Amino acid sequence: MRRLFRRNRKLFSSPLKPERMSPIIPKRDWIGMQGIDEPQGLGSALKPRLLWFHERLDRCFDAMFHSFTAMPDNRPCVCIYLRGMVDFEMFQQYVLQPLTSPPGGGNSLTERIFENTQLPSASYSTIFQLKESLNAVLEGNILLLIDGEERMASFPYILVEKRPIEEAKNETVIRGPREGFVEHLETNLSLMRRRIKSPFLKMEHYQIGSHTQTDVVISYLEGICTQQLVDEVRTRLSRIVIDGVLDTSYIEEFLEDSPSSPFPQLQYTERPDTAAAALLEGRVVIFVDGTPNPLIAPVTLFALLQSAEDYYQRFYAASWIRWIRYILMIASLLLPSLYIAITTFHPETLPSNLLVSVAAAREAVPFPAVVEAFLMELTFEGLREAGLRIPKPIGQAVSILGGLVIGQAAVQAGIVSAPMVIIVSLTGVASFVIPHFDLGLTLRFLRFPIMILASTLGLFGVVCGLMLIYLHLTTLRSFGTPYLSPIAPMHTHDMSDVFIRAPWWRMRSRPYYYATDANKQRLQYVDRMKRQEED
Repeated sequence: MRRLFRRNRKLFSSPLKPERMSPIIPKRDWIGMQGIDEPQGLGSALKPRLLWFHERLDRCFDAMFHSFTAMPDNRPCVCIYLRGMVDFEMFQQYVLQPLTSPPGGGNSLTERIFENTQLPSASYSTIFQLKESLNAVLEGNILLLIDGEERMASFPYILVEKRPIEEAKNETVIRGPREGFVEHLETNLSLMRRRIKSPFLKMEHYQIGSHTQTDVVISYLEGICTQQLVDEVRTRLSRIVIDGVLDTSYIEEFLEDSPSSPFPQLQYTERPDTAAAALLEGRVVIFVDGTPNPLIAPVTLFALLQSAEDYYQRFYAASWIRWIRYILMIASLLLPSLYIAITTFHPETLPSNLLVSVAAAREAVPFPAVVEAFLMELTFEGLREAGLRIPKPIGQAVSILGGLVIGQAAVQAGIVSAPMVIIVSLTGVASFVIPHFDLGLTLRFLRFPIMILASTLGLFGVVCGLMLIYLHLTTLRSFGTPYLSPIAPMHTHDMSDVFIRAPWWRMRSRPYYYATDANKQRLQYVDRMKRQEED
């Protein structure tokens, strides 16, 4: 009996003793705007529709309901808007004041608004469904409800606080445009229209996010971009089911062919000229409202190693800088691993004088070379991260002076050797040369497993690591485009903009893996030059 009482203590407890109850929270059987069904049977009466809006905007502090009587019918009306998102003074001047004043003619209220449009307001839209009208309010419009009229008017007096157009901070150039994208979607689209004044520039609108209802626009040049690419982008966007999208990174992993790969398969940019150049090549640019970093698809490894300034300098200088970039990219990936492999397994490959200097420097160090490398690399990564998080005026000083002070102190204390400090410093400088931040971050991450292979297998381990990376890159695709194009597979006619930047008059056609065969770039200009030379 006692065991039964212990097991069922709640059943035998006194009902007079109240239990602690949690606050009742109303449950919703819908998630976001997609779960709101269109109400039926509300009719044109103002009160039931207003009650429906009150239920949907319950506990919304910024939701405002402004009631007034409109002339000449003396009909009750209500304006619904969100405080802080609308310019109510403009609405009061161009809509409320004319509606509350006696009209000059004998038209009714509905004729003035929906038929004759006698209001001095800017263009406004007519809405028939309550769900659509609620979405209009949440977007920042002012909604007008009239008693006895099912139609509703949405006035776009949206008050948007937007950042002015400034220079792209992460993609600076010496020569070229200084404009950069901002967080406002319409401003970014206007920057594209200013550069490509063509009716073939298409911009298709989508809304993603059940709660955020984020505006997403895909942009492409019709006739240049392949229809298969456009259809694939549409399909992948339509498959995204998420409650909120705040940045392009939210949808980037949904759009990638291989989300588990460490290599970026989409390119982001802050520069309108880079996005316009991608459109002219036959690629698709994906804009997301609220972020200054649109995505470009598809992308190759060599496109991520190109900078906007390559096309503004003379082709000799641009080609030379591009070669330096490739060499330093390899150095940022392999330099610590090569040092570990040579000093641990292959010291005979070093010249005698250099070998003696390295051995003398490492004589007092109690750790093997791989431990030295890991300690210095992790310290350098920590300083780099600290420089980004610390306020900007002192961030650069902390990252540079901190590295110098810590490195010098570590050498004097005998924790690491001076050659290792030099190797890690050169590796860090080389990683800053890579134009695309995500690609540089990937190479910094892959540096550590190659260091482990070098510490166990020597140069053979380094070669094995490179082969694994190469095999992975050959199987990688970006919207069906091979990641190593035009090297693997090889296409010699597209090599004029890979390792070198050929003169503009030599780059006659767009890359085959981006664009269609029609509308080849500068073909007419080159043909006209040939005809003039023949004449």
